[in-house]
Amino acid sequence: MEKSCTLLIHFDKGTPAIANEIKEALEGNDIPAKIDAMKKAVMLLLNGETLPQLFITIVRYVLPSEDHTVQKLLLLYLEIIEKTDLKGRILPEMILICQNLRNNLQHPNEYIRGVTLRFLCRLNETEIIEPLVPSVLQNLEHRHPFIRRNAILAVMSIYKLPQGEQLLVDAPEMIEKVLSTEQDPSAKRNAFLMLFNCAHDRAINYLLTHVDRVSEWGELLQMVVLELIRKVCRTNRGEKGKYIKIIISLLNAPSTAVIYECAGTLVSLSSAPTAIRAAANTYCQLLLSQSDNNVKLIVLDRLNELKSSHRDIMVDLIMDVLRALSSPNLDIQRKTLDIVLELVTPRNINEVVLLLKKEVMKSQSGELEKNGEYRQILIQAIHSCAIKFPEVASTVVHLMMDFLGDSNVASAIDVIVFVREIIETNPKLRVSIITRLLDTFYQIRAAWVCSCALWIIGEYCLSPSEVESGIATIKQCLGELPFYSVSEEAEATDASKKTPQSNSITISSRRPAILADDLFSSLAIFFLAAVVTCTLTKLVLRLEEVQPSKVEVNKATTQALLIFVSMLQLGQSPVLPHPIDNDSCDRIVLCIRLLCNTGDEIRKIWLQSCRQSFVKMLSEKQLQETEELKAKAQVSHAQPDDLIDFYHLKSRKGMSQLELEDEVQDDLKRATGEFVKDADDANKLNRILQLTGFSDPVYAEAYVTVHHYDIVLDITVINRTRETLQNLCLELATMGDLKLVERPQNYTLAPESSKQIKANIKVSSTETGVIFGNIVYETSNVLERTVVVLNDIHIDIMDYISPAVCTDTAFRTMWAEFEWENKVAVNTVIKNEKEFLDHIIKSTNMKCLTAPSALDGECGFLAANLYAKSVFGEDALVNVSIEKQADGKLSGYIRIRSKTQGIALSLGDKITLKQKGGS
Repeated sequence: MEKSCTLLIHFDKGTPAIANEIKEALEGNDIPAKIDAMKKAVMLLLNGETLPQLFITIVRYVLPSEDHTVQKLLLLYLEIIEKTDLKGRILPEMILICQNLRNNLQHPNEYIRGVTLRFLCRLNETEIIEPLVPSVLQNLEHRHPFIRRNAILAVMSIYKLPQGEQLLVDAPEMIEKVLSTEQDPSAKRNAFLMLFNCAHDRAINYLLTHVDRVSEWGELLQMVVLELIRKVCRTNRGEKGKYIKIIISLLNAPSTAVIYECAGTLVSLSSAPTAIRAAANTYCQLLLSQSDNNVKLIVLDRLNELKSSHRDIMVDLIMDVLRALSSPNLDIQRKTLDIVLELVTPRNINEVVLLLKKEVMKSQSGELEKNGEYRQILIQAIHSCAIKFPEVASTVVHLMMDFLGDSNVASAIDVIVFVREIIETNPKLRVSIITRLLDTFYQIRAAWVCSCALWIIGEYCLSPSEVESGIATIKQCLGELPFYSVSEEAEATDASKKTPQSNSITISSRRPAILADDLFSSLAIFFLAAVVTCTLTKLVLRLEEVQPSKVEVNKATTQALLIFVSMLQLGQSPVLPHPIDNDSCDRIVLCIRLLCNTGDEIRKIWLQSCRQSFVKMLSEKQLQETEELKAKAQVSHAQPDDLIDFYHLKSRKGMSQLELEDEVQDDLKRATGEFVKDADDANKLNRILQLTGFSDPVYAEAYVTVHHYDIVLDITVINRTRETLQNLCLELATMGDLKLVERPQNYTLAPESSKQIKANIKVSSTETGVIFGNIVYETSNVLERTVVVLNDIHIDIMDYISPAVCTDTAFRTMWAEFEWENKVAVNTVIKNEKEFLDHIIKSTNMKCLTAPSALDGECGFLAANLYAKSVFGEDALVNVSIEKQADGKLSGYIRIRSKTQGIALSLGDKITLKQKGGS
């Protein structure tokens, strides 16, 4: 059976050493060969070999060696060999090593003494330790600090053994004396740690006696002090006021590790504004002073937690947090902006936007390869600020429009989406935005950006001059007519083949590298051509309304019709590798018919309905955000009959301002129910799983707690027989990305008694895992071990994923990038499309990204996008496409995409299991 191990060494299983070779090397006088042989012996022992024949050889030839390396390896060997027999009694030959250990503890060389004392820290056999106790105690007064600090650790380890208090009756008293006289920082820390673990009251007494000198202590001792304070305040919250003052004093310590721990301790113990502000300031100082990116990310996580619980205090520090943007790391920049955007208020918006504008300008320098991505997240941040605070839009929109031709396509898309929203929500900026857009239109290189810009021109060019400028700009960018002539086909030269694609339709619709495929590229060009025709049609229709001169209107109409026909001619010509697609062709033909014969209804649809749909989309988006905020605000924490303390009636005698603040905040938390309460018993009962049957001799059930990266199984085992069960062991194994942290021990269970056994399991990825195993035990009248097989415990993927939100653009990008797809056919008894979608959302714990208005009505089919994020940062994308058949049943597919296989398969299994409905 496997046992606990205190030593781990990498072992290369190339050519395993032979015991006889090791024995010969140990018996020789060659020190390097002896060292090599000892290393091989230790590695073989760690990998399960017993090597009983080596013990006497080592006692005879290795014990007397004066070489330090040999002595160190000897102690490692003694640490891992079996020292007891099957019944737990000490082996007789172990007495041979006691004298050697005593000699080492009195050795003139400090190193030998020190490593021997460290070895004793990992020794659990009382029979070996007992004769060595006097020698250990003598080393507490040795002149060398290396020996004293290890002697203190040895005393602590011995005192913590089951019979340690009999071996060292007055150990805490001795260590307290050592602590009062010790000067070495490490030895002092070890002495305080011993009191902290073994004599709690003495440690507290020492701390409070020397409270004025805590700030002068070494870093190691200060860290233990903070751990003690946390422990004391958790058990006795009433006394935390005096300890918080100690933490505040330590915030000025020279060690960054200490001040980081101080800030964390302050936040965990107190809600007083003074304490939280001190912690937040400390985090901001660390954010700027530390060069390590990992440290910055950890500090940003702490600031993010503070933002959630103490937003008012964090608002004052927003500019300090923004200084972290000076780091070139994109993750740090993104996390900083995420924090800042939730702290923006009318008071600080101007400062924030000014700094973001400066950062955008700085990102134009091509020094860093990720400047494009950084610029994109800056533009998104400015967009968010401008939507929340429309008054700043005028200061940023024109700067943003300089990036419509950005080489980073995603960045340019964000800019045009921002412009589209601002031009609608800020009517005063319409004229200046349209003028600037027409001036910079020729710079646009991405087809999607060009399409969106054309839509803006078509909808928001309202005056005669704007409409005429819009038509002229588009004509200029299209180039000379015709796009294609019959003579070019006859010539059939390379130049003639390139001519159609050299026009500005292709120039202004240059796609990203991923669309280099000829067919896809051609489709993109003709889609853009269809957008151009729609925009020109809108502009001509509007010109009819605003231009009194019929001659000018007719001239514009004929020019537009000529462009449309030229596009069709080009699309159907043989010089292109692929002809125009049917959708684009139909749209162009529709525009031709419309300009030839316009009715009032059609005119209303083209000039009003499109914009009304966009306005409705924006208002629904705003409404949805408002409802989410309201839902968060309406969560009830406190029960009507909860007690409320009135702090005005409290005695203030002897309380500092900080202690008073802390008391007030605690009362406030209690009143609003912010102190975390245990889940109600009904929820707990739902998480209890029966592992064995009622008729089994051993009954077991488990309470499963899933907490992000950890699963804790709290297993109750009941002996239902009238016999004592010996060596009862819970043997567990896992399937999937689950890993057992420790192996449960053996227990003896009296008749009809019970035992609580805890098992910890680590989770490393989002997928459905299975825990299985059995309970093994022995009884006095049966020679063989009895095995009771346990029911499997299935860990649900729903425990790891939570609803999340992302933009449509981000969803499409991830959908194109993610390589794992799981396609599940719809098979359900539910007849209503919307009801089925709601059932899938509830079953998968995902967020529907499709707007509610897009799902309204009865049309016989439905398509929606769902999104969720796992605790490991993995994205889960789901597309639901269903239609109602003639017989009333639903058919279609649910497609799941993710970056990893596990989440796609697990979500697919969950949907397959749940989609029927009614469960």
